[in-house]
Amino acid sequence: MHRLVLGLVLVLLGGTAQAADPERGLQLARTWCAQCHIVAPGDAGSDAGPPFSVVAGSLEPDGESLRQWLLAPHEPMPFLDLADPEVDDLRAYIQSLAP
Repeated sequence: MHRLVLGLVLVLLGGTAQAADPERGLQLARTWCAQCHIVAPGDAGSDAGPPFSVVAGSLEPDGESLRQWLLAPHEPMPFLDLADPEVDDLRAYIQSLAP
């Protein structure tokens, strides 16, 4: 009985949790961030903010400070009003650029 309950819980949790998607993060970055950042290697862009490759090189391994930065940005970065899954996708993309 306990195995059945545990299995049901794992199935239910697995169905609701989605892994962050760096490809969706890249699309979000090109939509929201390219006005001020170079979001992908080889892209042209503004130098108003650091290139994402530079940001990625300065992150701690879990990227939690980046997540907090995206959820509560400060000047000169505008408030993006991204949903949690979008923040996770964007963070996953930026982390994918880390050396």
